[in-house]
Amino acid sequence: MRWAKPLDQGKMIAFHGSGQMTSNISDSLWFDTCAERVVAPALTAEVCTDLLVIGGGYTGLSAALKAAESGTSVRVIEAKTFGFGGSGRNVGLANAGLWLPPNDINAVLGIEAGERLTRILGKAPADVFDTISRYDIACEPVQNGTLHCAHAASGMVELENRYQQLAARGAPVQVLDQAQAQARVGSDQVFGALFDPRAGTIQPLAYAVGLARAAQNAGAILHERSAALDIEKIGGKWRVQTPKGRITAEALVVATNGYAIPIQGVQTPKIIPVHYFQAATDPLTPDQRAQILLNQEGCWDTAMVMSSWRLDASGRMIIGGMGQLGHFGQGAHLGWLKRKLAKMFPLLAGASLQHTWFGRIAMTEEYLPKIIQLDDTALISFGYSGRGIGPGTVFGAAMAKALLSGDMSVLPRAPTRHHNIPHAGLRQVYYETGATLTHLVKDRV
Repeated sequence: MRWAKPLDQGKMIAFHGSGQMTSNISDSLWFDTCAERVVAPALTAEVCTDLLVIGGGYTGLSAALKAAESGTSVRVIEAKTFGFGGSGRNVGLANAGLWLPPNDINAVLGIEAGERLTRILGKAPADVFDTISRYDIACEPVQNGTLHCAHAASGMVELENRYQQLAARGAPVQVLDQAQAQARVGSDQVFGALFDPRAGTIQPLAYAVGLARAAQNAGAILHERSAALDIEKIGGKWRVQTPKGRITAEALVVATNGYAIPIQGVQTPKIIPVHYFQAATDPLTPDQRAQILLNQEGCWDTAMVMSSWRLDASGRMIIGGMGQLGHFGQGAHLGWLKRKLAKMFPLLAGASLQHTWFGRIAMTEEYLPKIIQLDDTALISFGYSGRGIGPGTVFGAAMAKALLSGDMSVLPRAPTRHHNIPHAGLRQVYYETGATLTHLVKDRV
């Protein structure tokens, strides 16, 4: 089904969720180590609000927090629990910018719009860590930078290119040679790295829950287990039906991203679902800690089938890669993960993996986040393509500001009324098949 035109008043359009298998959020390390819980009972009444937010991840909760602090009445409805989707399952790297380097962003958006988006998202980690500090969010924040590591000597070409583009725009990034990178990571399996001191790591689910608590304290009313089932616009107002209640709102933010479920009345834009899985060891011993990631940077590599590794506050190694668990490829993915861990860090060979989980990344065709404008009172944000923490925080707050002020120019990028990705399902199969085949053979002795 195509995204053909903005929603007309009263028009009913089928909404297609991704229908993809997901792990339980309780399988993740993040669920076990999240220090906060938020009480948000299901909606069981008919209510009115100025702004309704659908989706309880970084984007939706940032929008709710921004609006509530301005004195606007806000309701948030979440189908599951806050952070259930990508916000509670990701690696926890609070990176600057996007997966695409600046010149590639400019090629898609044009120079003026591209440079503006790069500037805004270059400051996104500062926004995240400022938010954590301001609201005292217990999410293990460590702003010691990230290392984008060359998986082979050829990977340095990409990193040098990124460095040139970022440094030309004043970013305080640094290229590390092979010896420097190996010393920082504690592994001879990296061939250099790009260090970005603006970035860092967080406990991702705890950040989402902390945003929920902050929004609630600011006056937003939150509801978990309250899926949006039906959306209509009647008499200039949005009416949203949930299983046991109904909300009438002046303005609407839809922030379900990669975890959309069917809603009658509005179509979520298509995405390419790409899955990413992770596992965590027991806390490392003092001897192991003294040799691995001494500065606690978060890391990921330049491989086509990407992998990542980092430590949490208790010294657990969290390592992951592209792929979906719970299907025929699970054995290939988990077998590779153990080989990868042993090859990267021989000290950890044979380490027990206490948690294993996966989540869904919402990719767009251009690898850029997008905003759909249904009309002057409703926005949908989606497609962070693996960079949800900073962009989600920034886009959510900006959408609230845009809707409350009526000024769409405050958005990080201009909204569109049309979106489609041809053959999105086939592209998903391509990515998953490639990851599975790679993990069948990679890192074998």
